[in-house]
Amino acid sequence: MDVAGKVVLITGAARGIGAEVARRLAAKGAKLALVGLEGDQLRQVAEQCGGKAWEADVTDWQALETAVNGVVDHYGGIDVVVANAGIAATGFVRSMDPAAFERVIEVNLLGVWRTVRTCLPHLVASRGYCLVVSSLAAIVHIPGNAAYSAAKAGCEAFADSLRAEVRHLGVDVGVAYFSWISTDMVNSADEHPVFGPMRSGMPGLAGKKYPVSDVGKAVVRAITRRSKAVHVPGWVGGLKFFRAFTPKVVDRQAPKSVPAADREMAANDLSGLVGPGGTAAAKG
Repeated sequence: MDVAGKVVLITGAARGIGAEVARRLAAKGAKLALVGLEGDQLRQVAEQCGGKAWEADVTDWQALETAVNGVVDHYGGIDVVVANAGIAATGFVRSMDPAAFERVIEVNLLGVWRTVRTCLPHLVASRGYCLVVSSLAAIVHIPGNAAYSAAKAGCEAFADSLRAEVRHLGVDVGVAYFSWISTDMVNSADEHPVFGPMRSGMPGLAGKKYPVSDVGKAVVRAITRRSKAVHVPGWVGGLKFFRAFTPKVVDRQAPKSVPAADREMAANDLSGLVGPGGTAAAKG
């Protein structure tokens, strides 16, 4: 797919991965429709991209339908959807704020479903491409990340089923798997007194952060190729072949850090949504 002149709708585009992808697609001549919260920030990114912003919560059917209808009225259609909006929360299941846990599921999984469902008629009309942003967390389920892992694993399963359902309609579906990326969300989580040391203390490549520019390049490449999967860094793709063994690795590593962290989280009420995106989503 030559993205020049194509209409690309990106959710969660006010910052981080969404904003980076938008800027790179704009440089290749794409027409950007940016959807998300943090209206001032979103409009600033849209201005940088020569695109247009629609402020909407991806968990709100009416707001999404209004935004998508606005995109179609403005541009005449939609060729690509990047279902990227996502938030994260720190916490262990036994002590985590229930509202924060459920908000992660609402945004990261139900928000993807609602985005795709709302946009799908337009993708069918254009025989377009949909990229669902999942995560390495769909493959490796670490302690303190239950809500995020559950949502991202659901995104992967959803996209795999969707791909088989819409191929005959000319629509291609891809899944994006990213490790720790240097975004406001991950950087904010690293500042958490319990989760930060746990994450940064993960052995080898598991604890490394990667620049958001790596993701921007990979996603643009995936869109042009209508790829089935995109991985950042590349080793994440190889890890998928060994996912049956990842719970054993996590089980062996957990006793080193989890007991003390669990006690601290339970005693000090340290769970909750992280980063600017989490703050915006909490108001939704």
